[in-house]
Amino acid sequence: MLGFIWSIIVGGILGAIGGMILGKDVPGGVIGNIIVGFLGSWVGSSLFASWGPSIGGFAILPALIGAVILIFIYSLIVGNRNK
Repeated sequence: MLGFIWSIIVGGILGAIGGMILGKDVPGGVIGNIIVGFLGSWVGSSLFASWGPSIGGFAILPALIGAVILIFIYSLIVGNRNK
């Protein structure tokens, strides 16, 4: 149970950092950050393997890169939809 809570915290932090890097707000606030952090971890580990330090079950560098990629793609989709 503690591992799951730790994963939620780390996923939220990774999603928030990814949003700050791009200067974009993640939709859904804290829940959105957690989702982007989890999905970013999956994307990052699929593209870049599991290199770098690992916290809460996440390889930090690939997960952060994956979160940035997801936020960037989302901002492109939403930006085009609003025009």
